[in-house]
Amino acid sequence: QVQLVESGGGLVQAGGSLRLSCAASGRTFSSYVMGWFRQAPGKAREFVARISWTGGRTYYADSVKGRFTISRDNAKNTLYLQMNSLKPEDTAVYYCNTDDQDFRWGQGTQVTVSS
Repeated sequence: QVQLVESGGGLVQAGGSLRLSCAASGRTFSSYVMGWFRQAPGKAREFVARISWTGGRTYYADSVKGRFTISRDNAKNTLYLQMNSLKPEDTAVYYCNTDDQDFRWGQGTQVTVSS
């Protein structure tokens, strides 16, 4: 069973940056398209970004395009999300999973952006 452990969240002022990490254990994730998702209070979980197996292709939600960068290190079974120019509306719990959400969700990491 693959376990996903997100980390790197925190409290940051608007305009600031954070780098999230997602460590996958139990099985290599190099054969999966991976993604980041987020869930704000009272809202459904939503897609943020995805990255291809090799990292050569990325895709972003319009709301984060130009500000967030997804990357991966398959040797370390780790997925990253660099978040710049953060806005209060980016406040949410951030999760990683395969693009098809094949694995059990981890606990997520809280990102709070103050205005």
